[in-house]
Amino acid sequence: MSRPLAAPGHMAVDYEQRVDFDRLRRYRLERAVKSLAGSSCGAFLLFDFYNIRYTTQTWIGGALGDKMTRYALLTRSGKPALWDFGSAARHHKLYSPWLDPDDCRAGMLGMRGAIAPAAGLMESAVREIKGMLEDAGLAGEPVGVDIVEPAFLFEMQRQGLKVVDCQQLMLDARLIKSADEIMLLNQAAAMVDGVYQDIVEVLKPGIRENEIVAMANKRLYEMGSDQVEAINAVSGERCNPHPHNFSDRIIRPGDQAFFDIIHSYNGYRTCYYRTLGVGRSTASQREAYAKAREWMDAAIAVVRPGAGTDEIAAVWPKATEFGFENEMAAFGLQFGHGLGLGLHERPIISRLNSMTSPVELRSGMVFALETYCPASDGFSAARIEEEVVVTDDGPRILTLFPAEDLVVANPY
Repeated sequence: MSRPLAAPGHMAVDYEQRVDFDRLRRYRLERAVKSLAGSSCGAFLLFDFYNIRYTTQTWIGGALGDKMTRYALLTRSGKPALWDFGSAARHHKLYSPWLDPDDCRAGMLGMRGAIAPAAGLMESAVREIKGMLEDAGLAGEPVGVDIVEPAFLFEMQRQGLKVVDCQQLMLDARLIKSADEIMLLNQAAAMVDGVYQDIVEVLKPGIRENEIVAMANKRLYEMGSDQVEAINAVSGERCNPHPHNFSDRIIRPGDQAFFDIIHSYNGYRTCYYRTLGVGRSTASQREAYAKAREWMDAAIAVVRPGAGTDEIAAVWPKATEFGFENEMAAFGLQFGHGLGLGLHERPIISRLNSMTSPVELRSGMVFALETYCPASDGFSAARIEEEVVVTDDGPRILTLFPAEDLVVANPY
């Protein structure tokens, strides 16, 4: 029998081989450089937080992740230059020896317009980047950009740079996970396994959805999470339609409740739903759960190298079969998405896109599969999610908290 995928302790030790972070850093940068070399671009200019981490192996607080002020330039030399927030650049010089200290620079573009472009920060930044491209012999070659503020894009164009999209190329680079990445994904999932045990023990009438979210956040950070991105807690009449959030609703006897725990360990994310009954369950709730499980098992059975994402989407019901007018309205309910440094990487699996633009599965892909089934009572619903690794020997599951049948927490 195959051994389980490794999820070792989180400390560095001398007596076991665990995550090799030097190897992980080399793998990610090599993948990005190879993607650049195979493109028409002279360089990639990266603003996406996850692409910056993938190429520079740096990370700072999540509060800056949407401010569009960190950026990195990757040229064919394979040596990324990083502009970071204030003193973070000096910190990288001290603690990120894989980067040339001269390539760790303080940068500021305006915090999404809070400093107006008229202040000249964007103009001087583009002038600096253009000069670096000229020095590298890349003048006149296209610059790939992943995401960008319009004002910065316009300034690049004003100074004569040809801008093209490189997000597709970076997502392709991030598609196949190394053994170290899979281990980190598995360690992150193991943390959520434990949080679900905690939830089962406290899920009783009188507790509120937000209290469970608070407890889950606390436990994850205690276990070493570096970012709890979001936790959905949905119960009772809020289950259908799915609101994708949490509230201060007091949980009641007989509720069906589902939770989604999204966090990262060393950057690698989970997306991990489980549905529970509270004290007892009804025939309608159990029927919905059995159907959601059936759809999940059918999807997992398709997973193998060479299969298409259209084959997975095809085993899921059409939107009109579970109460929605079209696939756009039902998007995200019967759903799959890649997992890695980002929550929604490739492949994206849905009847909305996969039937016409399928992606071939390859060994080393990691993605989450999600199913949702409304109950016949009109307000309950079941939601299940499993994280799957594609291997030559078939699918391997990272999410191990029991989900074969509806678990009833603290039954009467």
